[in-house]
Amino acid sequence: MHERREYGLRPVGLAETGAPGGGGGDGPATGVPVLATHEDIRRAVIQNSVRHAVFTRPPESDERTASLVRLFHDHGCRLWLADPVGTARITGMRVARPADQIWGFAVQPLLPRRGRPVERSAKRLIDGALAALALIAAAPVMGLCALAVRISDGPGVIFRQERVGLYGRPFTLLKFRTLRADEHESATRWTVAGDHRMSPVGSFLRKSSLDELPQLWNVVRGDMSLVGPRPERPFFVAKFSSLHPGYEARHRMPVGITGLAQINGLRGDTSIEDRARFDNHYIDTWSLWQDLWILARTAASFFRFRLGGS
Repeated sequence: MHERREYGLRPVGLAETGAPGGGGGDGPATGVPVLATHEDIRRAVIQNSVRHAVFTRPPESDERTASLVRLFHDHGCRLWLADPVGTARITGMRVARPADQIWGFAVQPLLPRRGRPVERSAKRLIDGALAALALIAAAPVMGLCALAVRISDGPGVIFRQERVGLYGRPFTLLKFRTLRADEHESATRWTVAGDHRMSPVGSFLRKSSLDELPQLWNVVRGDMSLVGPRPERPFFVAKFSSLHPGYEARHRMPVGITGLAQINGLRGDTSIEDRARFDNHYIDTWSLWQDLWILARTAASFFRFRLGGS
């Protein structure tokens, strides 16, 4: 592609997610930069308005390569497989025939599953309507929570923090403050159950998930969904993306207040790898019915907590 410009494809980066030490180097004899991390690749796609991605091995040959399919597809790229033998089988994807070619190398279009834009629009409408109704219904409870935080821990009942949402875009997440007035939740410190900085009121709000009620406003605003992967701080997104294959792929759906990982007990100080696996499974199998099922499970667990008094 670099030498044969007549095919109409100008390479802007060589994606090698398994390469050590990050990107920044050049491909052999071409001057094309090597992109070693998911963030490098995502940035190159956005900055260069990339419209085509050519794979040189089946995208599902490993999890790191498969996660690139999600990234490219979510940014509107057309996907191709350069397959000299022409016998690759792609799980979950359709290979269009006949194959085209670039200087004798067979190139086949890869057609991933459709994104179901009508259902995605319906998800957003349902999110906005249910979140608005929930805000109205929960107003008395939220008022009591705010009063308890004000009396126990002083002024500033709402806590604001930058989190990472859809396609890696930052937004300001809202919660009831659960740490004492003289303590601040660090952008680079992991908060766990039993944190000494947490007041009794804050501990109750955290255990009962009542501290997350202000996030309903995030849903109304469109920053979040009711159901989706949990949003994380930018520092930890960068850290987990480099350590856990598939973590970055969580951002191809709106982040949520609850999700498949949460109803399976993966909250707080639990396995990041397990959470990423559940989140990606939710996205790969997503449907409106699954969202309703997760919301029902979340409501049931909340009422079990209230009735149990734990």
